[in-house]
Amino acid sequence: MLLFAVDLVVVVCLAVQFAIAGYFLYLLYWLFELAPAAPEAPVPTGDLPRVLVQIPVYNEPLVVERVVAAAAALDWPPDRLTIQLLDDSTDITSDIAVHAVARLRRDGLDVVHVRRADRSGFKAGALAAGMALCDAPYVAVFDADFIPASDWLRRAMAAMLANPRAAFVQTRIEWGNGGHNWLTRAQRLMQDAHFAVEQDVRARRGVPFQFNGTGGIWRRAAVDEAGGWSHDTLSEDLDLVLRTHLRGWSGVFLMEPHVVGELPQKIDDFSAQQNRWSKGFVQVARKLLGPIWRSDWSTEAKLTTTVALGQQLIFPVLVVGGVALGLSILGHGHLLGGFRFCLWLWLVGMLVVLIGMTWGAYRRLQRGDIARYMVAAASVPALIVYLAVANAASIVGAGFGKKTDFNRTPKTGV
Repeated sequence: MLLFAVDLVVVVCLAVQFAIAGYFLYLLYWLFELAPAAPEAPVPTGDLPRVLVQIPVYNEPLVVERVVAAAAALDWPPDRLTIQLLDDSTDITSDIAVHAVARLRRDGLDVVHVRRADRSGFKAGALAAGMALCDAPYVAVFDADFIPASDWLRRAMAAMLANPRAAFVQTRIEWGNGGHNWLTRAQRLMQDAHFAVEQDVRARRGVPFQFNGTGGIWRRAAVDEAGGWSHDTLSEDLDLVLRTHLRGWSGVFLMEPHVVGELPQKIDDFSAQQNRWSKGFVQVARKLLGPIWRSDWSTEAKLTTTVALGQQLIFPVLVVGGVALGLSILGHGHLLGGFRFCLWLWLVGMLVVLIGMTWGAYRRLQRGDIARYMVAAASVPALIVYLAVANAASIVGAGFGKKTDFNRTPKTGV
């Protein structure tokens, strides 16, 4: 009986992994079937709306001055642009920010240094507090390490104004340190697949896709209708996306213009970032899967959103499935024939997903030759196994409702 239970665990773990692989095969199918994306909307001129740019920072002295200057350089009428530096810092970041803001204000720009008494709600709390101080109908968000080009706002707002039911516009993220070391190259490969395949396909299929927390614009009316920013999960951006979709809003994804950000350069920082994201996805799933399946969304939207939220389960499932398979082999004295077949199928499926998701994005974004691609792609499975071992327990804890603090990823300004 115990051995049967072990075998059942192996079967369930394999089934979960095949379901997640099926989601990525769905993305690859539509990547080739969808018509080319619509041309970029005309850049708006004339009577432009007011825009609030929010920059949440917390102890980021190496990048704070740069990001405020980049926001101030955005091509938008100064009398219709407000910049908020939402500063919850407890170190010298605030001293640097004071001088940076003062210089821009002397130049006639509407830049506000917002300080809170405490860090309640973390990033979501800061964004909500800032929105309470300004009634601009559109709100752009940049994390401290993200730098937009001067024409970014006009091009992103063009898409927003052309889509009156768009709750948000998300633009692609480029990585300034993507070639720094093997870790950033592997991350860039995975992130390119996320943007050039996953985000692009889901947006053009009309199913909910992710707001990445930065490099995007929100429509205040949609945010307010959905109940505003909430900090009861670690993925406040994904939470808000799904709540706006449940209210009948949609999103727009743009490959261009892009913003430039920074990837973690150390394995510990990368692991902590992925841990936060994984727990956030699980928390959002606990909160919203019920309302999603009770909604009038299409079956495609419900299924893709469910698997997208559940894909973080790959980490604990890999660990549990691997241990259970080992126990099964010990108990039976050999690898069962059915499991042998499933493992070969698993290997083929994972290779198809890995190469299919990353090679197309690599070529589309012109990252380099095939040799460089193969080196970067070869390191991705090792990273996934590392994350499975490092983060499995905390993901399971999030599934059972365990709460943790929002830990930011260190920024170096490279």
